[in-house]
Amino acid sequence: MCGRFTLHAEDLEILKEYDLTEMPNYDQRYNIAPGQKVLAIIHDGKQKRAGYLTWGLVPAWSKDLKIGFKMINARSETAHQKPSFKRLMSQKRCLIVADSFYEWERLDKGKQAKRIALKNRHLFAFAGLWDKWEHEGEELYTCTVLTRAANTFMQPIHDRMPVILPKEKENEWIEPLKRDPNEVYQFIQGLDIDPLEAYDVSDYVNSSKNEGQACIAPLI
Repeated sequence: MCGRFTLHAEDLEILKEYDLTEMPNYDQRYNIAPGQKVLAIIHDGKQKRAGYLTWGLVPAWSKDLKIGFKMINARSETAHQKPSFKRLMSQKRCLIVADSFYEWERLDKGKQAKRIALKNRHLFAFAGLWDKWEHEGEELYTCTVLTRAANTFMQPIHDRMPVILPKEKENEWIEPLKRDPNEVYQFIQGLDIDPLEAYDVSDYVNSSKNEGQACIAPLI
């Protein structure tokens, strides 16, 4: 599962890293939670575009907006078979920009929050799916983060982890091409996982109401 992450890089760094011509209004975030806006990148057929999506997928056909809170993640192993995700795997793929994510390790004394990042890269992107929901003139753009089985580094912390795209695969993920969902599944299964690092942080991050650098401060 991926239920909380950060993005506090400078806007110019994001522009340069993803070869963007412009950015939406951007605020650094240290505790991004489901139901909130996340910075995402798509390719519109001419260029890459960055914008905000609500985290928690509401499929175009849904009659209940609350479904989004149940669909913050999609299992990459089965998404190509599920009605909620199959069409999106084919043609509505996005990058969800981050610089770390949180996970809670189960210990005898309870749970310990950990901040996890890439060893060799500051910015990275989760593989995401997005959709547009419309009803009586109202529009809502939402997304979900694809997950995979944990690698050997993550297994002691949690049995699932987000799909983090290698840098050289990011543009391929959002190519504006309609693909067979099974082909997209194979693409994900073939991805390498970049080396990760982690450290303990305070339980201050446990509440999604808390924000700021205290969320990422190493626990001493």
